[in-house]
Amino acid sequence: MKKRVLFIDRDGTLIIEPPDEQIDSLEKLEFLPGIFGALREIAGLNLYELVMVTNQDGLGTARFPEDTF
Repeated sequence: MKKRVLFIDRDGTLIIEPPDEQIDSLEKLEFLPGIFGALREIAGLNLYELVMVTNQDGLGTARFPEDTF
């Protein structure tokens, strides 16, 4: 049986977006409460491949140059 793909956005869905909207250190990374249990439950259904997607406007800038990712 083919699995469906569930695309999950990162900011506001998996993590709490900080006030400055930049996750540029581990100290700023905060997962939403219950997110790991919810993902485990979805994965346990064995119906979906889970894929995290994100659109980060800082990539490719002087702060996060393209050759570092």
